[in-house]
Parts: sequence; C-alpha cells; structure tokens
Amino acid sequence: MDKGTLSSLSWVNRFINETPGDNQINGPPRQIPGVCWSKVSPTPTPNPLIRLWSFEMAECLGLTVKESDILGGKKIVTGMNPYAQRYGGHQFGNWAGQLGDGRAITLGEVNTGQEILELQLKGSGVTPYSRFSDGKAVLRSSIREFLCSESMHHLGVPTTRALSLVTTGENVIRDILYNGKPAAEKGAIVCRVAPSFIRFGSFQIHSFSGDIQTLRSLVDYTVKHHFNTHNTQTDDDIIEWLRHVADETALMIAHWMRVGFVHGVMNTDNMSIHGLTIDYGPYGWIEDFNFDWTPNTTDSISKRYRFGNQAEIAGWNFARLLESISPLLETPRKLNQVLDFYFESYQKYSNDMWSEKLGLDEFIIGDDELIMELVRILQLVETDMTIFFRLLSSIKKPDISHLMNAFYSKEEIPESEWNIWLEKWWIRVKGNPNREKMNSSNPKYVLRNWMAQLAIDAAEKEDFTVALELHQMLKKPYSEQPEYEEKWFNKRPEWARHRVGCSMLSCSS
Repeated sequence: MDKGTLSSLSWVNRFINETPGDNQINGPPRQIPGVCWSKVSPTPTPNPLIRLWSFEMAECLGLTVKESDILGGKKIVTGMNPYAQRYGGHQFGNWAGQLGDGRAITLGEVNTGQEILELQLKGSGVTPYSRFSDGKAVLRSSIREFLCSESMHHLGVPTTRALSLVTTGENVIRDILYNGKPAAEKGAIVCRVAPSFIRFGSFQIHSFSGDIQTLRSLVDYTVKHHFNTHNTQTDDDIIEWLRHVADETALMIAHWMRVGFVHGVMNTDNMSIHGLTIDYGPYGWIEDFNFDWTPNTTDSISKRYRFGNQAEIAGWNFARLLESISPLLETPRKLNQVLDFYFESYQKYSNDMWSEKLGLDEFIIGDDELIMELVRILQLVETDMTIFFRLLSSIKKPDISHLMNAFYSKEEIPESEWNIWLEKWWIRVKGNPNREKMNSSNPKYVLRNWMAQLAIDAAEKEDFTVALELHQMLKKPYSEQPEYEEKWFNKRPEWARHRVGCSMLSCSS
C-alpha cells in the first residue's frame, strides 16, 4: 500500500459492527424498521475530478494523495464498508417518519491515532432512504457545503468538516426553487468528515416506532464511543450524558449568533448529537441585522428558523430528543431538568458571547440592558452585522462617524441614538474595551451568500479560482488580510439583494 492513500488508512467499522443493520445490500428505497443502517455502494460516476481540497483535513487524516475515483464514488478500497444511516425527524415542526441518508453514503471510519473520524460522501447516489430522489448533488450546493464547513471551522464554530469537492462529469436535473422549472446542472460530491453523523433523529426513529431494543443499542453505542466519560447504567447516568449534549448544543447556537450564521433548516434530523453544525443547505450569514431573516424560501412565511429564533428551536429540538430517550428511564420526569439546563447553558454562553463582542472583561448586572438597547438600535435601519462589529472593535471614541460604512443608507442613520448608546458603552468599558477579545470574536470575513454565488458562477464555467481564493481567505477570518479587504470586506451588493442563491435559497441549495 502507498503511504498517504485512502487504502493505507486504518479503517474501522464500529457503527455497523455494534448496532443493528439491514440484511439487504444495495436494496431499493423502502421502509426498513429495526435498523440503524443499510449497506450501500456509491453510484459510479463517469469522470470524477477533485476541484477543492482541504489540506488541513487531509493532514489530520494522514492523506497525502488525492484520489478522485474514490472520493468521487467511482470505486471503494479495502477497509471501507459503505453504508447509509437510518433516522427520522421533525421537519418544520411535524413528524416526518423515516428519513435517513438519502444522498449521503458513509465510506467508513478512520482511526487517525488521535481520534476516529467518519468519512461520508454527500451526493454519491441512491440509498434505501432516497425515497423519490436520485441521491446526487449539484455543483452549487457542493461548493456551498465545502466552503461553509471549512469556513465555520476557522471561525471557531463547531462543525462537520470537508475534505474534498469532486465534480462527477455528469449532469443532474434539479428544480432549484421548486417552481416547476427543472434544469440540468453539473454534478458534484463533497467528502465530509465528523466523529459521527448521528443525529437527534437517529434516536427518534426507534422511539417513535416503539423499538426500544434498537434505541437502547444506539444509545449504548453512542455513549460508549463518543461520550466515553459517561455511561448508561442508571437514570442519572443518562441524564448526565444528555446534559453534556445540551451544553454542546447550546454552545453551538451561541457561536451561530456570534458570527451571524443562520442554518435555515433546523429540523431534528439536522441536529448533530455532537453539537456540530451539520447539513449545509439553505444557510446564510445575515447581511442586515434582522432577527426575522431566514435564507430558506420554504420557511419564508412562518419564519420558524429565522435568525432570532435559533436558540428556541434548538431547545424545541432538544426536547424532542429527550422525549425519544424517555422510554429508557424509570423516572422520565427527571428529563425536565435537562431541558432547563439547555436554556441555562445557552443564556450563559450568550452572555459570554456578548461580552466578547463588546470587549467586556466580564458580564455584570446591567449589561443585559446595554445589549438589548444595542439590538434595538441595530434594527432601526439596514445595518451590516459583520462590518458593524468589526469596526466597533477598532473605535477610538464614542462617535458614530467611525461606523458609517456598516450602514446601507447613511441618510437614515439615527445618529443621536447611536451616539447615546456608544457613550454608555464607552463608560461601561472605561474607554478601554478589550480589543483582543473583540477582534477574536468579531470576524472580518465570513462566507456571505453573494460571495459563494460568485464562486459558483465561475465554477460553472470551469473556473475554480474564486472558490480557491475564498477558501484561502476564510482560513483566517479574524485577520486583517489587506490583500482581500477591498474586494471582500463589503456590504451586500445591490445585484445580490433579490437574486436566487443570495437572498433566496431552497433545500436543494
């Protein structure tokens, strides 16, 4: 075996060896009760080519060779044991029954010597959980997933990672806005990496069907391998594990709010048991600081998954996880305290987040009023969140003039209100905000949708230079990087205000 190739890695198969699985291999889409997974092979692609590559992720895995055929689903190597995971979920608040990996296939788990990581191909063909889908992905959604997952990692936000993006050499038919106008698009596959892709919905599907034996098997497996400081012997043991999950989930949401990220489709099947951002679909960074904004066209009326509702929705989703675990407890009412703990944890992390963004050495009584007033004024006129907080990090005196470039219409700025607030803040920080905290909490560069769209537009013409430039820049989102400032440290351009892919995205995005 060549050193540094996928075939030379130390492959293990804990999940399929230790949880119940499907007896049929490569079967058609169908209902499969009583299992956690189904073995399935990727659909071979005609001309896979690696276009984007994470050298950091490759180094973590011990890879030095890029293998398009394997990462493009054309072949597998010894040690891999590909499967699709079965799970259920609440979608937009409604139970959807069996869902599962409809366009994702896990190649297997790799023991790096430091940790065990799961490698999964997204967009690699039909699985038993594809329902009416072809199981494939297109270039635009794959670019968005690759760039965003790597960008989030460097922002310090818990996330799945991406190793590669491969174009497949085939066209895929998609109706981007579900408006009856399907069109051919270039196909692509992302190899994404995580400790596991177990979700809240992984437990829900067994609990809802009354399959307590399989539920117990999955809980035992998950705690044993992914939360090994815990165990599942008693009610209190399970509660301590769930408190761990609650804490990591709360921390993730606080990070989302810190950088202005909106997931867009926080269904329970899109919630990682590890507290990782997972399943990058119709996401977006808020341009205008607007708590009601959602990037998801499907959610444009109810706005269930809007920016300002993410902490509440994560709590709602976590409650559904608690319900699914409750059959394993002798005293299920104890779970109420775990839900309370989630909200307590989120409040703590939110306070810490605001302290960092505003350069406070600690959060004290009265700071919540200062923050609520800031949030109110930020929403009076169209204000770019990223630019505002980055400029605030370098302000020399409490004067709105330093922050002008954060506003879309300078004529509408409520200058007197801003100067009053700035004076209050300046007094609170004694004229000396903790700029180190601010500059490490308020990024200068984030993956705005219009930036991703420019990379997509170029890539669809076989030009990946924009995507490569963004990938490079977003590795250092808190650094000044003056070579990129004029081009990328900007408010949303007017052409992107209503363009599909920038302001409007669907679940196929």
